[in-house]
Amino acid sequence: MITPDFDYTKEQHRAIAFIDMKSFYASVECVERGLDPLTTSLCVMSHADNSAGLILASSPIFKQVFGKSNVGRSRDLPFYVTTRKFNYQNYYKTVTRDWLNRAHEPTPSQVAFIESWAKRTIMTPPRMSAYIDKNMEIQHIIQNFAAVDDICWYSIDEGFVDLTESLNYFYPDKNLTAAQKLDAISHDIQTAIYQQTGLYATIGMSIGNPLLAKLALDNAAKHTKNMRALWTYETIADTIWKIPDMTDFWGISKRTAKRLRRIGVNSIYELAHTHPAVLKKEFGVLGMQLFCHANGIDESNVSEKYEAKSKSIGNSQTLPRDYTTQGEIELVISELAEQVAIRTRRAKKKTQVVSLYVGYGYSEDKPSIHAQMSVEPTNSTQKLTRAVLSLFREKYESGAVRRIGVSYGQLCEADFELISLFEDPKSIRKQETVQDVIDMIREKYGFLSVQKANSLASGSRVIARSKLVGGHSAGGLDGLT
Repeated sequence: MITPDFDYTKEQHRAIAFIDMKSFYASVECVERGLDPLTTSLCVMSHADNSAGLILASSPIFKQVFGKSNVGRSRDLPFYVTTRKFNYQNYYKTVTRDWLNRAHEPTPSQVAFIESWAKRTIMTPPRMSAYIDKNMEIQHIIQNFAAVDDICWYSIDEGFVDLTESLNYFYPDKNLTAAQKLDAISHDIQTAIYQQTGLYATIGMSIGNPLLAKLALDNAAKHTKNMRALWTYETIADTIWKIPDMTDFWGISKRTAKRLRRIGVNSIYELAHTHPAVLKKEFGVLGMQLFCHANGIDESNVSEKYEAKSKSIGNSQTLPRDYTTQGEIELVISELAEQVAIRTRRAKKKTQVVSLYVGYGYSEDKPSIHAQMSVEPTNSTQKLTRAVLSLFREKYESGAVRRIGVSYGQLCEADFELISLFEDPKSIRKQETVQDVIDMIREKYGFLSVQKANSLASGSRVIARSKLVGGHSAGGLDGLT
């Protein structure tokens, strides 16, 4: 065990706010209906018409009543989505049993409570376009408090804001500390967002770095009445080191926590006082990062935007039902292969490695298929579709498929070309010309302007997916229950 002793410079003491929109998708849906997001039971669910409907988001009261987190399946709810009746089957699966394996029946009040809230619960499909619009509105609000370069939006509903340069501008009173000014500006941001959008913002704050702000939000702000919390370098011993569960720490999964326990680290405090050499031996570079983070050290800068060094381009989708016939599965794989090929051409790249992922349905007890193969540099739809299908036919035997993913890696520039002695150059040029013309038409008139006849087949997903944003419905308020 060691005691870290670091010299934090003033440059590392930035005034950072990490803003999280409370139950964003669900809150937007509530506001659109003139309802209070904090008191309305609402669930955003895709494919709510079947037992595999995916819960994408839910309001705070929904989580509290039904004991569910954001992500889950409709089949796991304590009531049936279609009838809103108590789900006895789920109850007996999860209820604690006595030593004779007997389960107590649910009381009438339990059943009535669940069914009462189930009848009041609003189930709505996702509307990604509306969420993106609201996200842009919120970002414009935040720009009234900080420069664009000092805002780093982390996802559609959360992001970092460096307010260091804004403290004295909005609060010039020299009698106020930096922490007091940061809290005041954060309150102003919460108020502005609520007044203009009706949404609630939770804010983690730090006179330190982005990591401390993120940890303050996850472990404190979400549980305070004013939905704000401030963590600093000076309070690390009373904040970070006292996080009760290692998996509550940003970046530590259950698997990582298990590996830490294997080397005798059972808490964040112990992680912060474990010799870095021990952690590096077990985790490599990640071990050093864990050590630094456990001591509140983070050298990232909000203003220095992260540029992903993408080495692959891919698409994946969850099917609306189990696909059991090989012809239907291959149709979807071909469509995905074409979509990713189009993205590869738009990026002016060619791929040298083709990868396929196939996940089986809930009823199947089979490991997923993960396969890849090397190909000569290409972005040809025809060649890539043929390669992906060959991978599938080599690995697939039988079974109901529910998830499919296709990706192309080891990208190189589109002008890179290998000359083959076994292919006719004229034929290749002809195919490329046809491909380029189709891409141009789709670019101008939409993806559905040119389609193959099999896009009308029952298993095709092309038309349905063309109406999605971010893999979910972009649409309106239809389909509400």
